[in-house]
Amino acid sequence: MQRLPIGPLYYEFSRHNEPRLRIQPGETIVVESEDAFSGQIRTNDDRRDRVTKPYGNPQTGPILIEGAEPGDSLAIKIHSIEPLIGQCATRVPPLHTLAPWLGTDCPHGTHVCPIRDGKIYWSDKLAIPYQPMLGCIGTAPDTGVPTTFPAGPHGGNMDIIEVAPGNTVYLPVFVPGGYLYLGDAHAAMGDGELSAAGLEMPAVSTITVDLCKSRKIPGPRIESPTEIMSIATGCPMERASAEAFAHLILWMEADHGWDRWRAYDLLTHVARISVGYFPLGTVAAKIGKEYLPLA
Repeated sequence: MQRLPIGPLYYEFSRHNEPRLRIQPGETIVVESEDAFSGQIRTNDDRRDRVTKPYGNPQTGPILIEGAEPGDSLAIKIHSIEPLIGQCATRVPPLHTLAPWLGTDCPHGTHVCPIRDGKIYWSDKLAIPYQPMLGCIGTAPDTGVPTTFPAGPHGGNMDIIEVAPGNTVYLPVFVPGGYLYLGDAHAAMGDGELSAAGLEMPAVSTITVDLCKSRKIPGPRIESPTEIMSIATGCPMERASAEAFAHLILWMEADHGWDRWRAYDLLTHVARISVGYFPLGTVAAKIGKEYLPLA
């Protein structure tokens, strides 16, 4: 099994970088990634230094998938996401999104949490279940070079908690080889990623990358054992929600035989949503698989 260690830290989903790994469709690989703070916070006394590392969410990659062409899609099965150094870190920054209500006199909010026995020790009295996910995963677009801050049709910084072990992420292919990147692993994160920092950790992810030939999709999708979901990003979040639901309806129509208007009606009553980092307006629109055969 090939292993891709942490190497150059990339802050863009770029087709211009030399592939660090070449794989065949269906191959299982192990990928190491640095945390969203670029490894700068390892103790409670550490500070984020944006002079030496001005950007966040560094990625490992790119991974070239042999035979991938524009108009195909990748199916990335996530088997496991393990902590690389046995700890994670989080912080509440002074310039935060709740400042109009809470003020800006926030103390230095960094703290490091050990991870062991399936738990994150947030304090001496409080343990959080270890529920890892990848904040960022994406392919390289054929025009422009998006940074690791936003999300979009290529994937990117989606911060959707369902990008997690046991699930499969589907991403469009825009350039030959796909150029897959991943990183920004979290030991856990709540919906919305309120402070803009999950429980960030360097990680070791085991994934299988399959190739869906001539399978063009409009943007990221996720399939879990119990749900399918479409993802869209944009502000206002109401528009991203509408786009995510529209993509889900068209998926139900194309693959599961649903009339789009009946699917629209059904989703009104049974759909659920998941929200990524809320100022970016990333939304996953979801439906349980038990409804799909009932068209």
